[in-house]
Amino acid sequence: MYPSLEPVIADFIHRLPKTETHLHIEGALPYSLLQKLDPVKFAEPQACWADDFKWQCFEDFEAHLIEHAMQWFTTPERYYEAAKVIFEGHLQQNVRYVETSFHAGIIEFLGIPGPEILSAIRSAVPKGLELRVFMGMSRNSYNETLAPVLDECIEWEGLAGIDLHGVESLPLEAWTPKLWAKARDAGLEIKAHAGEFGPAAHVREAIEILGVKRVQHGVRACEDPRVVQLAIEKGVTFDVCPISNVKLDVVDTMAEHPIRQYVEQGLRCTISTDDPFSFGNTIEEEYRALHTELRFKPVELARLAKNGFEVALVDDGLRSKWLAEVDETLHRV
Repeated sequence: MYPSLEPVIADFIHRLPKTETHLHIEGALPYSLLQKLDPVKFAEPQACWADDFKWQCFEDFEAHLIEHAMQWFTTPERYYEAAKVIFEGHLQQNVRYVETSFHAGIIEFLGIPGPEILSAIRSAVPKGLELRVFMGMSRNSYNETLAPVLDECIEWEGLAGIDLHGVESLPLEAWTPKLWAKARDAGLEIKAHAGEFGPAAHVREAIEILGVKRVQHGVRACEDPRVVQLAIEKGVTFDVCPISNVKLDVVDTMAEHPIRQYVEQGLRCTISTDDPFSFGNTIEEEYRALHTELRFKPVELARLAKNGFEVALVDDGLRSKWLAEVDETLHRV
């Protein structure tokens, strides 16, 4: 799908200090672990990794992901094993900071305590990588089983924040703004998936009703210039996953992705992979695609990397160190 890079650009992207701020841990399941479980069943690469593959609908994508994730993520130890492989892959791509989420549905369906999942993921982080873990929950998660979990999760030790996941066609229920306000008041970071399959109005809803400063995707905000302007005025960041957006047909082609428009308008965006198990993408490939298809120059790619460090949940000293390393890498191109 994407042309090959000049060696100097490929090297720059590889050396560039990077972040991953929109990553679902279940959706990042290393295929090599499934191959160990069943070498025959998982002998062949997945068809969805092909450059020209597109999912027919979100429901097909979600069913495929859940089917495979639930074969692996059955214990906290399995979360630890997967996270170790995932994070080592980040280090190999010079990723310094990661924000990942695990899904509350696992707690409901498999009965694994949330704090144990959280602890397992955090204990897998290698030296040289800063990690922040979020719990994601669907718009209809507040049921008899999960309601007590969601109410208590903001007190879990080591939880960085919460994120609204799932199908955007479901309405925003009354419990959600209350929990988001409670989490914000407790000092947690709050996020929401919006403007992926849902309209620009959902991005406005996430900003004005939930009070988020971090929108996951936000692609369809471009359908309403007033929503884009609102995001800019409120200092909101869009954690964008371009290859995911193409393969899920949120946009038809990478060349049509609105991230170029967003950046030129002054909206802060970061770059991530979303669910690499189902897309076959890496963070370096995301940067490569922006360069080849949207003509992002090295200075613009460096700006995107800096955006990730600017919103990172770290102290100013570490942030300044990373930003200086981005500048140094750019200077050497």
